[in-house]
Amino acid sequence: MSAGGVARAGRAKGQAAGSQSSGEPAFLAVGKLRRTHGVRGEIIMEIYTDFPERLVPGVVLYLGEQQEPIRLEKLRQHREGLLVTFEGYTNPETVAQLRNQVVFVRSEDSPPLAQGEYYHHQLVGLRVVTPEGEAVGTVLEILETGASDVLVVRQVKGPDVLIPMADAFVRQVDLAGGEIMVQLIPGMRGEEG
Repeated sequence: MSAGGVARAGRAKGQAAGSQSSGEPAFLAVGKLRRTHGVRGEIIMEIYTDFPERLVPGVVLYLGEQQEPIRLEKLRQHREGLLVTFEGYTNPETVAQLRNQVVFVRSEDSPPLAQGEYYHHQLVGLRVVTPEGEAVGTVLEILETGASDVLVVRQVKGPDVLIPMADAFVRQVDLAGGEIMVQLIPGMRGEEG
């Protein structure tokens, strides 16, 4: 998921856009608009966020690459996500213009996370090292699986390393220091056949 995606030493959270001087993205993706529904200007929104409760009537969301502001007017559950209506979009023809747009919120409006939980964008780009200080690589992305999220770590040499976001492997996350300490097991780095 985005806005994003949240990682615990068990999970992580998702997509980001724009940037702020602190290195944090300015916007986090919370969903994507798919197809129109009915005749009253509703459109189906695929949910990316782990915090859909932030989506309430009256909230300002931001659409597409330009993060154009738009006010959420109504929403309701649908088997494919949410059915949403935006202010000023009252029929299928007008709302159809919004199809395939990614929906963002400002990152500063993101809910705080519990200790040991991290948004995906906070982890991507961090250095990964062993407890002995040996460099493993850099976090390229986070894969969301059923059990726990998985760090995809790009090594300087060799194949990418997949490291589950589980306490057995992720020993420490130091966001300020830009580093994740991991305990690897034999074969994880692809060095043994």
